[in-house]
Amino acid sequence: MRRVIIIGGGVAGLGAAYKVARAAAEGHDVTFELVEKDPRLGGKVLTETVDGFVVDGGPDCFLTEKPAVHRIAKLTGIFDDELPTDDARKRTFILSRGRLHDLPDGVMMFAPTKFWPFATTGLFSWPGKIRMGADLLIPRRERWAEGETAADHDETLESFVVRRMGRECLDRLAEPLVGGVHASDPAKMSLAATFPRLLEMEQTYGGMIKGFVAARKKVAEMRKKYPPKPGAKQRTFFTSFEAGMGQLVDAMADAAGRERIRTGTGVAEVARDGAVWRVVLDDGTSLTGDAVIVATESWAAESLVRPVDAGIADALAGIEHSSSATVSLAFDESDVGIDMDAFGVLCPLIEGRSLMAATFSSTKWPGRAPEGRVLLRGFVGGPHNQAIMAESDEALVGIVLSELRDILGVKGEPLMSRVYRWERGMPQYTLGHLARISTIEQRSAQVGGLALAGGSYRGVGLPNCIESGERAVSTVLGEWGITLAEDAEEQKRYY
Repeated sequence: MRRVIIIGGGVAGLGAAYKVARAAAEGHDVTFELVEKDPRLGGKVLTETVDGFVVDGGPDCFLTEKPAVHRIAKLTGIFDDELPTDDARKRTFILSRGRLHDLPDGVMMFAPTKFWPFATTGLFSWPGKIRMGADLLIPRRERWAEGETAADHDETLESFVVRRMGRECLDRLAEPLVGGVHASDPAKMSLAATFPRLLEMEQTYGGMIKGFVAARKKVAEMRKKYPPKPGAKQRTFFTSFEAGMGQLVDAMADAAGRERIRTGTGVAEVARDGAVWRVVLDDGTSLTGDAVIVATESWAAESLVRPVDAGIADALAGIEHSSSATVSLAFDESDVGIDMDAFGVLCPLIEGRSLMAATFSSTKWPGRAPEGRVLLRGFVGGPHNQAIMAESDEALVGIVLSELRDILGVKGEPLMSRVYRWERGMPQYTLGHLARISTIEQRSAQVGGLALAGGSYRGVGLPNCIESGERAVSTVLGEWGITLAEDAEEQKRYY
């Protein structure tokens, strides 16, 4: 019996565990044991139900276009519980010069694709609009040689957006959009590691506006060619689950087998003795196995793998992280005093606010609040405001409430509040990230039975994390000559 030890019970570790379980179900002689230091599973995925409010402390959704979560949902029987956003109430505000503005219709990523909404918005000044429109005239920076990719021509997000669209586009649109999703600094953020499509678009179309206009037309053509089937569930850009994202964690843990999952116990040491791996736990006991998958944040993985390979550890040490927190507040709808027909507000760094963004959770996701009540969620922290993380939970609630009152006009007193802290929870894909990941993967391949997984490497979204755990399992099983039927099907599909 081949035994895989998985360190970390977030969605990457659970994705790995469930894949080992599926391998065993196919008849392969493999098993796993998963160890998680926290008393609960899920990592940054955490859902609580409080007085009828469904509160997500970490990610509240996943990108619909990425297939991994859909695939797992179908396998575990929760696909019918997927929850689309309420797009009948879709609207996003951006704070600009102290005033709220609608995100103009037709804006895709950081580029306008419809003239009139862009021309009439007050979000940008006229000089800023003219500079953004100049993207149509600015030639590509360079033409790639045959075989080259975005990784060969990397630059920061700030450099790219300012070069193509101007500083105002960065400050008023790109930075708040990225800050709300990646909690990253555009001045350090690797474009090839986060949005390689933008670099590729410049090569193909010569600029962002032309590229996104073409993308919008393609989407419209596909919708016309493949209209929704009568009675089919609506597909929206983001998707969640009826019981919150914690429903995905529970389904994966149940399907993998909770009897092989240990929580509340950390790992003190990882060592390799020939072909055998030994994992020493905090309580002094040891596990032995034929492979180890480290599915933790990269800063936690660094100390574990350093005795095994210092080169991997050095590369892991080069991955930066930032801390953040979410603060959820519940109100009586009659007391909140604002129009709730919106998904939320983004606050650009240039506005000097403590609040990075806020989501109208009970608008965006049906069923998140009892009838007559609303749920709001604020985001604080990020690379430009790490100092705020030293504040107490009570102080964070006060800061977010004050910001919501000042920016949105929220009235009334909260019925309930919840604070969720994510210390060093967001990896920063800075320049050189892909080279660091290449080093980690190449050196790991030379150490038999070792693989790393998680959001620190090739994507921070939940589908990316699940896939990283699954790839780690495929790697170690491949060393043993085991190929799963689902992997073979995947090869046929793409190759």
